[in-house]
Amino acid sequence: MGKVLVAFFSASGVTKGLAKKLARAAEADLLEIAPKIPYTPADLDWRDVNARSTIEMKDPGSRPEIAEIFEGMEAYDTLFVGFPIWWYVAPTIINTFLEQYDLAGKTLIPFATSGGSGMDKTNEKLLPSCPGAKLLEGKVLDAEASEEELKSWIRELL
Repeated sequence: MGKVLVAFFSASGVTKGLAKKLARAAEADLLEIAPKIPYTPADLDWRDVNARSTIEMKDPGSRPEIAEIFEGMEAYDTLFVGFPIWWYVAPTIINTFLEQYDLAGKTLIPFATSGGSGMDKTNEKLLPSCPGAKLLEGKVLDAEASEEELKSWIRELL
């Protein structure tokens, strides 16, 4: 498996908690994908057509800026990439993150938290952002999953 990184975006903290457990289970480094402009509760109101998240998700070319570019991606062979599901797919900030790096030859494993939606077309939307990478099928994980459950999932994958 080589060196492993768990990179995550968390708007409300739910995905962050899961990512921390996953990093321990995978004996991986942890990286938060933080937006340059943090999301407010109003930005995340999916029922509001004028909310920032709604506007971003309606535009497939939207690429919210990331606060800080991570140096050292070349050291990792495997990346778990975590996020909350927004409109049945990964938030477009995940595309922003992936497009910052040459991921050719790396294995990418999406994981998500969700209030009820599945991954739907997540991989289809992420694939153009990571040319040359091996993008495995993602999975919605229970935010309350134990480290042992996460270790079991990792063993199934790799």
